[in-house]
Amino acid sequence: MPGWRLRDFHADDLDGILRLWEQCQRTGSEPVYALSEVLASCQKDHAVVAVHGEEVVGAAVGRAAHNQGWIVFSATADGWHGRGIGPGLLAALEKRMAPHGLSKLSALLPDDGSRVDAFVSQGFELKSRLRYVERRIPVQREELGTLHELGGRVPARGLWDSVGGMRHEKDLLEKRLVLPLAQPDLADQYGIVPPRAVVLFGPPGTGKTTFAKAIASRLEWSFVEVFPSRLAADPLGLAGALRETFDKISELEHAVVFIDEVEEIASKRTGEPPSPLQGVTNELLKIIPAFREQPGRLLVCATNFIRALDSAFLRHGRFDYVIPIGLPDAAARRAIWERYVPPAVADEVDLDQLVAASDGFSPADIEHAARTASQHAMEASLVVAPDPHRVPGPRTADYVEAIAGTKATVSAEVAADFLEDIETLARL
Repeated sequence: MPGWRLRDFHADDLDGILRLWEQCQRTGSEPVYALSEVLASCQKDHAVVAVHGEEVVGAAVGRAAHNQGWIVFSATADGWHGRGIGPGLLAALEKRMAPHGLSKLSALLPDDGSRVDAFVSQGFELKSRLRYVERRIPVQREELGTLHELGGRVPARGLWDSVGGMRHEKDLLEKRLVLPLAQPDLADQYGIVPPRAVVLFGPPGTGKTTFAKAIASRLEWSFVEVFPSRLAADPLGLAGALRETFDKISELEHAVVFIDEVEEIASKRTGEPPSPLQGVTNELLKIIPAFREQPGRLLVCATNFIRALDSAFLRHGRFDYVIPIGLPDAAARRAIWERYVPPAVADEVDLDQLVAASDGFSPADIEHAARTASQHAMEASLVVAPDPHRVPGPRTADYVEAIAGTKATVSAEVAADFLEDIETLARL
């Protein structure tokens, strides 16, 4: 059966909502809210639907009052359960209600065996035999203004799970960073101080930025990326703007702060007289100890050239870990390819051949090759009449050709330097 997609509620979806309502009644799952309330919220509050073509196969409806949100109706059509529609609807509804600055999102379900899996998978907690479920919203209303001013956001839930491959790196980050930050009481029992700052280093395109966002998603914390190049234009100057930015970040309850290409502002201090950049490096070295004193925060700095960093920047006491993020191994490359090969043609594509041919590729290189293969296959289908008995999509030959035409980002020399840096600079 073909797939489904999510979109906002349209007025002509009322018939579909009514059919879902009647289905709930037929199956004995009488909705808690009256039909009139559900229809009113569809038109005046917040509603999203899942559609197959234009047929409504699922819906979620919510309303907000002050900092409390309620899900007044959620249902999936018969025959469409187990396809991820329920969790998808709840995630989309929460995203549309986020501007209200909700601190809690709740739902009241009939105690008759109704499905609660979709709610539990989205972080809701089952509260009582009445099947009352609620979910704490990580970013509070009063933080939204500051977060918007900083250009930050809360990454989508599930980003951590969507990172393909890189199992070794994910396991390491999960154990060293996520676990003690997500469960501080458990960490305290074992005498562990949750990390406050970490450096991710490795060749370009290996996914350092993606990992930083995924950590924020996994923790459900705000994600704020600091761009030194943008701060440089501030009237306060780069050092002053950097200090002011971190002062604003201190107003957030929880945050992952990310600085990419940190070597731009933390490179080795040399030369006489001191350059303006050395003043920025000095300011950053002052900021980090103050940042470390604030709980509920994690500074993630990423660099492609760890050898360029000032030695004082990397010393113990400033960064808890210095973690290498390298090229994906065969298992990781397979997982990344599986992410980009369309499901309709997955059985016809020789993944073993693609994994072998892309040895030495970064995740970004694989993504580029995969998208190139898909684009060329689509363009070819417009020139040559497609076989009506064949599922449209790229084939193994398309991917192999795209791999051959993709220049690896990481040279053998850079890869060798990275292995040396692991031996001399990594701190796990």
